[in-house]
Amino acid sequence: MQRKIAAEVLGTFVLVLGGCGSAVLAGDVIGAQGVAIAFGLTVLVMAFAVGPISGGHFNPAVTIGLIVGKRFETKDAPYYIVAQVAGAILAGAVLYLIASGLDGFDAADGFAANGYDDHSPAEYSLLAGLVAEVVLTAVFLIVIMGATSKSASAGFAPIAIGLALTLIHLVSIPVTNTSVNPARSTGVALFVGEGWAIGQLWLFWVAPIVGAAGGAMIWRYLLGDAKDMAD
Repeated sequence: MQRKIAAEVLGTFVLVLGGCGSAVLAGDVIGAQGVAIAFGLTVLVMAFAVGPISGGHFNPAVTIGLIVGKRFETKDAPYYIVAQVAGAILAGAVLYLIASGLDGFDAADGFAANGYDDHSPAEYSLLAGLVAEVVLTAVFLIVIMGATSKSASAGFAPIAIGLALTLIHLVSIPVTNTSVNPARSTGVALFVGEGWAIGQLWLFWVAPIVGAAGGAMIWRYLLGDAKDMAD
């Protein structure tokens, strides 16, 4: 379990530092498309690097979704979720230290935090953000469940999962700045320095968890084959 916890801390750390770091430090250069690719790459490379140790969740919603999908033990979930949040906060702290080295930096400008209404990149409503986060997290879990099923081609799951996360970001960065991951949202919201980021954080825990549970059930009961049902 110690190795699994370390893998989840490291994987989530790299996801937040790489994905949110690309937005905070290089967003003006690479744009939303570049940020989307960065998030996908972080999951892809860390799933290959430490996925064999912990399964490569890096996301509390994924952990809970895999429990619903009968792919993960409930008793291990608290360890994973604490590790993921810790890795995300550590990444947020490192990113804050780096970004603070630029004159004029102000985390209150957003710091890659997720939001809705006035704090949505394109000022999308709470309802729009809720629907986007639920539906896209459900899609993410369907991809994860399918790519890691017993019938899937072995060794290719990280590629499919990384590309899925890239696609999700391409769709939803304008809506909520894309969460689909409560740890990612928490890791940067704590450093924004204004109350709105923490005040809106509830959505980016509730919606991804609901979506993940729904996506896992869709795969298990509608799309999975006999080998999956035997898990």
